[in-house]
Amino acid sequence: MTRMTSAPGLTVPQGAALTIGAVLGTGVISLPSLAAGIAGPASILAWLALILLSVPLAGTFAALGARYPDGGGVSTYVRMAFGTKAATMVGWCFYFAIPVGAPPAAMFVGGYVGDTVGGGRTTTLVTAAALIVTVAVMNLYGVRISGQVQLGLAAVLAGLLLITMAAARPQALVSNLTPFAPHGWSAIGPAAALLVWGFAGWEAVTSLSSDYRNPRRDIPRATVIAVVVIGVLYLGVVLSSLMVLGPETASSQAPLADLLAIGLGEPARGVTTVIALLLTVGAINAYFGGGARLGAALGRDGAFPRWFAKGSGAGEVPRRSLAVITALALLALLTTAVVGTDLQASVLLVTGSFTLVYVVGTAAAVRLLPPGTLAHAGAVVSLVAVTGLLVLTGRHVLLGVAVALTALAYEAAFSRRSNTPNLASPSRTLSERIAP
Repeated sequence: MTRMTSAPGLTVPQGAALTIGAVLGTGVISLPSLAAGIAGPASILAWLALILLSVPLAGTFAALGARYPDGGGVSTYVRMAFGTKAATMVGWCFYFAIPVGAPPAAMFVGGYVGDTVGGGRTTTLVTAAALIVTVAVMNLYGVRISGQVQLGLAAVLAGLLLITMAAARPQALVSNLTPFAPHGWSAIGPAAALLVWGFAGWEAVTSLSSDYRNPRRDIPRATVIAVVVIGVLYLGVVLSSLMVLGPETASSQAPLADLLAIGLGEPARGVTTVIALLLTVGAINAYFGGGARLGAALGRDGAFPRWFAKGSGAGEVPRRSLAVITALALLALLTTAVVGTDLQASVLLVTGSFTLVYVVGTAAAVRLLPPGTLAHAGAVVSLVAVTGLLVLTGRHVLLGVAVALTALAYEAAFSRRSNTPNLASPSRTLSERIAP
């Protein structure tokens, strides 16, 4: 029987807002210029391909979350499909990608703040650290509180982005789309691999599936809303950038700021700092919330030390796991400050890890979802597509592979599976939360 409860939980609008924040994230701030630098106006084809891929991919993870609501998210599905070793590797790969990805995400918006108030790299780093700490504090009070905050952020953000596009529209020129593929058609593939950063997130919110009031009903509804909103906003911002800024899109450090300046004048540039802040808080908030719950579930299942397990129950707050993610993110930010890591390289390393998680997660969906259903067909399409993206990612997948191998070594040395639920054959607790 589908879980029905009067207890507080994530609503459809809150779940949609968390999903939008996780996926839209900082991609709309920086990726239009980065992708244009790789493929020129032809990068719009890479954007369109990723948006179309989001439909079956989002549907796949929504179907899994609706059927098997659990804090372990993708790790739980992989355990049910392929066993504990595969689940441990995927769980580690996803969990440790979050603190690595948080610093570049926060530094993107730090750059906007630096452009607005001055201070250069110091302002960028201080802003990034403040954002990480702020989001951690938001999640200390539980996913329902952060979901309420996220709903307000998403509404303001969508409005600001629509204003930006409308203001710049009179300056749009079709001629700015030529030459369409200045770096050749083969550049579209590398651009698509980079854009995975802007579409990762569908898997993150599956770790919040058990916090919905009615997962089987509400998760698909929230996902449909998120897919439509994300597709419209991404395409609108990218087309506006390419048609208004033209070749300058590739060299722009702040394409949204440039669009607003052209449409409303230079004083409007400051609005983009607000947009950047909202985007970044939304993205890190969703990932910290889902990642913290995943870490607690991994502790519960023996893939992490048992210390992590506190807060793994539905409605509980996994503060220990959240503290580890926050500490690792701040450490990664400090390393970036000292070493001077290139942000694009950091983005590609993180997208390599996320793509690896997508491949194994969609393979689990092919095995778990009922054959002959639309959800199963979407899982098959998603598996083929993300496997292609993994090939395009190339050597940047090596970080994820290294983390996965470390997880396998941990599993071999410290396995405690005999004392933990066997989710390959779901426990009574999990079975009670899913429809037959």
